[in-house]
Amino acid sequence: MEPDNDTRISEFLLLGFSEDPELQPLIFGLFLSMYLITVCGNLLIIVAVSSDSHLHTPMYFFLANLSFVDICFTSTTVPKMLWNIQTQSKVITYAGCISQIYFVLLFAGWDDFLLTAMAYDRFLAICHPLHYTVIMNPWLCGLLVLVSWIISVLNSLLQSLMVLRLSFCSEVEIPHFFCEFNQVVRHACSDMFLNNTVMYFATVLLGLAPLPGIFFSYSKIVSSICQISSIQGKYKAFSTCVSHISVVSLFYCTGLGVYLSSAAPQSSHASAVASVMYTVVTPMLNPFIYSLRNRDIKGALKRIVGVPVM
Repeated sequence: MEPDNDTRISEFLLLGFSEDPELQPLIFGLFLSMYLITVCGNLLIIVAVSSDSHLHTPMYFFLANLSFVDICFTSTTVPKMLWNIQTQSKVITYAGCISQIYFVLLFAGWDDFLLTAMAYDRFLAICHPLHYTVIMNPWLCGLLVLVSWIISVLNSLLQSLMVLRLSFCSEVEIPHFFCEFNQVVRHACSDMFLNNTVMYFATVLLGLAPLPGIFFSYSKIVSSICQISSIQGKYKAFSTCVSHISVVSLFYCTGLGVYLSSAAPQSSHASAVASVMYTVVTPMLNPFIYSLRNRDIKGALKRIVGVPVM
């Protein structure tokens, strides 16, 4: 029997990672710790870039924006999960679920475009150093961030509106810790062909399309580094890129893996684990990846806390 097109439910159930009561305090403590580290670490990056005039460059401008997005990205999912564990509830309202879908897609898309812009920035800095300051001027940097934001907003709005057209049966249980788009769509009672088509099209267009640009940038960077005569010069040039390569690898391998594997019905648990990587672990690691190998960031942070810089 076909479901009524007017069927509307008021809430979803988020099953999380485990229903074992003994594991709930451990999961709560683990995710609370990761969330606090993410917020504090990325806030330090933003404060360091904002307060130190030496860091008012395109590279650190994009890094500060990335840190802001990472805070928002994690805050979209983790606090609700922690609240549900604390109150021993699995419920998320229909409006709350749609909101999560919207903001997760928004910040994931913005993250994606910022990483692409950062790759382009490193390409110009290493391959075209004489023209770098002319090309990567404040106007262009602001335009890249603005365009990234607009495209991400339009994509997340379209995807969220597509979910609103679906009908859901009662007692929808999502085997996840937040309302991930592909998991929600999979549990709809109405026809999902159009939603799946739009989802895969957006994944290819917004997720995979920037990859050739990133690969091209780093192929040119590697070629330029190989032409540097001194070993010290090669190390210095490579060290400015290795952090970004690490972040891109983490984000793309986990994020795209979730959506490209969504066609497999048995992938729910693997999808939840991969989602933790790109929504929680990667934003937490970004400040460490970028600051531990960066003398400028470490120097700015030391000045903030009043430690003499050697």
